[in-house]
Amino acid sequence: MKAVHVTGYGDVDQLEVVDKPIPEPKDNEVLVKVKACAINNTEIWMREGAYGTGSKSGWRPEGVQFPRVPGSDITGEVVETGAQVDESMKGKDVVLFPFTSSGEEGLEHISDDMSFIGSEYDGGYAEYVVWPAELCFDMPLEDYTESAVFSVSGLTAWHMVNQIQAKPGETIMVTGANGGVGSLNVQIASQVFGANVIALVGDLSAADSMKELGATHVLSYKSDNLAEEILEANGGPIDSVLDVVGDALFATSLQVLKKGGKFCTSGSAGGQKTNLDFRTLYLKHITMYGSVLGTRAEFKDMLGAISEGKIKPVIDKTFPLEEARDAQVYFKEKGKLGKIVLLP
Repeated sequence: MKAVHVTGYGDVDQLEVVDKPIPEPKDNEVLVKVKACAINNTEIWMREGAYGTGSKSGWRPEGVQFPRVPGSDITGEVVETGAQVDESMKGKDVVLFPFTSSGEEGLEHISDDMSFIGSEYDGGYAEYVVWPAELCFDMPLEDYTESAVFSVSGLTAWHMVNQIQAKPGETIMVTGANGGVGSLNVQIASQVFGANVIALVGDLSAADSMKELGATHVLSYKSDNLAEEILEANGGPIDSVLDVVGDALFATSLQVLKKGGKFCTSGSAGGQKTNLDFRTLYLKHITMYGSVLGTRAEFKDMLGAISEGKIKPVIDKTFPLEEARDAQVYFKEKGKLGKIVLLP
């Protein structure tokens, strides 16, 4: 089969298209013919060595074992079943829950042995992938490409909105609102949980698209008076912030939060380190959440909301598998709306 290897930490020249044997499923696994694999920050940061500290990077302390096939947002068709898997799964169109864990129900994502597909296991930048049968769910939509854009970004966004306990009528600000996680934060917060959403983007030409996704107000983070514009749009301080940007909008986010407000971050594309005056936290009674991925129950809830049409796929561009380098370069460009998808 054709696959893309990450050969080590570094730039996109560490991505190589290779021919390798089709993997064989273990007793509890299925072989999936990959139909689509969406790109996430996860595999880019894994390749760049941005996770962890020192010379090793990955979801586990030992770091990534190279070469590794990246890719975690995977849809495809089950073409072979392991000895302990019901053969009726063969022919099913599935979406893959993106990690294994021995954590108890509701705590899977914070278990010490949480291991991620595309980082600790070979992933979806390939024509075939093996995965535990119990972690393969029915596709929420008929289209493989559209169903592939939710797994990691959608689960992350759903868990973020869950963590802040969003309520109807509250105002939630979403940073990086035109990106993969951000655009889903907008939809989930507004269409599923009933909140009012202030979406922050770079280019206001995306305003109409953001409003179609459910945003009440759309503002540009490039504004010289951003904090004032946020407060004016909402008629006062906001309830919560869902952040994927980090340092670049951190001070503004805390400034516009109400007393008792909530700040939840799942990424730091605009800077991974920041300065914090602790007085801002305790004098405003702000609660902060760090968020990565989510639980199997949340994944199922998310798939249900997608099937019901409450959350829609937002796709910017597709690339053939062989152009994985170009796809990752394009992924890092600003101004996109939605997900980038690789098609074997």
